[in-house]
Amino acid sequence: MIIDVERLTVELGGNPVLRGLSLAVDAGEIVAVVGPNGAGKSTLLRCLAGLQPVTDGEVRVFGGPPVDDAAFWGRVALLGDEPAWYPGLTAREHLELMAAVHGRPRLDVEATLEVFALVERGDAAPLTLSTGQRQRLSLAAALLRPSTLLLLDEPERGLDAGFRGRLAELLGAYRDEGGTVVMATHDQALAACGRPVSLSGVTT
Repeated sequence: MIIDVERLTVELGGNPVLRGLSLAVDAGEIVAVVGPNGAGKSTLLRCLAGLQPVTDGEVRVFGGPPVDDAAFWGRVALLGDEPAWYPGLTAREHLELMAAVHGRPRLDVEATLEVFALVERGDAAPLTLSTGQRQRLSLAAALLRPSTLLLLDEPERGLDAGFRGRLAELLGAYRDEGGTVVMATHDQALAACGRPVSLSGVTT
């Protein structure tokens, strides 16, 4: 088991966002967390990443509490909000930096640009790319680096229908290599590539 969540409760500003949530995720699973806006999908991902304090309950990742340190992030790749791009670096150079920092990348940089349909924009600065292109670059960086667990918050954001289908294939390939995926999504077709977990939100 990669993830074990028991009776998780999170309050933000005194308001409950998650209450009594339990979730178990085995190695090699794709889990799609679905539900309306405000149901706590992003909060759950932040708890799994060790970035959100919990009010009550337990969160265990790789057998222990998630911690914001190098060893943890060596095994976990997170795609949440759009990253802060480095000024002066091109899309290709961002991927080259990711490969150099983490070592032993899953994909070659040039192959990654091709897979994510960014070859023609490889020498452009990220902030000159369209919203969809920047999202593909963010996904490329997350999937390029080696990891065991992939946490994705609405990875379909800004993607056209064609590439959403391609993304499902890429996540399936990651799973087939032994990786585990937990993603929050509103895309029902993307959710269908894994086990859906529904959050309905907290009723007060």
